[in-house]
Amino acid sequence: MEKYFYQDFNRSTYHQQLANGLNVVLMPMPGFNKTYAMMTTNFGSIDNCFVPYSGQEPIHVPDGVAHFLEHKLFEKKDYDAFDLFGKLGADSNAFTSFTQTSYLFSTTSHLHENIDILLDFVQQPYFTAQTVQKEQGIIGQEIQMYDDDPNWRLYLGMLGNLYPHDPMHIDIAGTVESISKITPEILMENYRTFYQPSNMTLLLVGNLDPEETIKWVVANQEKKDFAPQEKPDRRFKLNDPTGKDVIPFRSLTMNVNRPKVMVGIRGLKSFDDGRARLKYKLAVDLLLDVLLDDTSDNYLRLYDEGVIDDSFSYNLDMQRAFYFAYFSTNTDQTEKFADEVMRILEDADQQVDQAAARFEGVKRGELGRLIGLLDSPEEIGNRYAGRLFDGANVMDEVRIMRAITLDDLKAAAADFINPDGMSVYQIMPQHQ
Repeated sequence: MEKYFYQDFNRSTYHQQLANGLNVVLMPMPGFNKTYAMMTTNFGSIDNCFVPYSGQEPIHVPDGVAHFLEHKLFEKKDYDAFDLFGKLGADSNAFTSFTQTSYLFSTTSHLHENIDILLDFVQQPYFTAQTVQKEQGIIGQEIQMYDDDPNWRLYLGMLGNLYPHDPMHIDIAGTVESISKITPEILMENYRTFYQPSNMTLLLVGNLDPEETIKWVVANQEKKDFAPQEKPDRRFKLNDPTGKDVIPFRSLTMNVNRPKVMVGIRGLKSFDDGRARLKYKLAVDLLLDVLLDDTSDNYLRLYDEGVIDDSFSYNLDMQRAFYFAYFSTNTDQTEKFADEVMRILEDADQQVDQAAARFEGVKRGELGRLIGLLDSPEEIGNRYAGRLFDGANVMDEVRIMRAITLDDLKAAAADFINPDGMSVYQIMPQHQ
């Protein structure tokens, strides 16, 4: 087992790849009572075209399969994994994103038993026509519920503008029509392809003994038979890597009291190195804070003018193969909001120079927030992006953040901000 010691935090991380290919990462937190575990497969909603396990030709599967699998793995022939965790006092959950599916629990006791439950229910699929049909109804209602959520529609609408011909513009859960085509055979084909141990990572953070924990995991895995490992042959690639397919503007009418508007910007820079990708992400995060956090001149001016209110937010979302930033608010001045945000972004170089005096303060604030996350096993675990950032964790982020300079922000602005990659999506009230 590989050990890496972070002297400045007096903490260690451990990594071991098991004989079956499963990556195990352990982060003990001395003095903590809780342990957080997360088992992740490198498989999300955009992976809808791939060569199936032991196959030769690529296939397309219905939208929503990754999320459907997440739901179905908890349910077995004669039990539900949620109940097993509950009997041991553990809190369990799962989520699916565009590029990953994760199963998790947190507990303060019975760690060994809970690890076995997690490994067993994820690695023992059980699908029948009857249970798949039942789940189609449940997930169908979930999809319809999100269709009524204006904030989700705003976000998904923006993705449709930024990636109009890529699977990101489709709801992670799919559509009512697409999930109606899912069968037990399709689920199993996806499972065999993407739930191979070599495509998965087990992460444990908190109260644990690394030597004892890895023995439990190895013992569990050695009891099971696994098929020969094959690296998933996914065929996802951006329809237009140049971003020329970005739709500049779209609008939707819904039953909302106030208009909602979002400005999005699509990133085009590609990365071969995960640590370089992480440094770039942290630099863009800082750039956005310098330009628009709630202590910036831009924020205060727009707030005083009534262009934005407390609903204003922004974020950079970076995942495998794509990334973008978005800025949103509720406002009666949707056009002015869009114009102001785009002008601020286009003038980022000058804006950063003008805000140079604030840079160190903003950076210290972000460092404080990152260091504060070190007190939470859940935050450490959820922030672990695995292969996207070459296994970097929050402690690595702190180190990289400390080294970022004002020049890094200017370089990030030059790479990231492209007027042709900007777009606006708005939701207007039905009565207007």
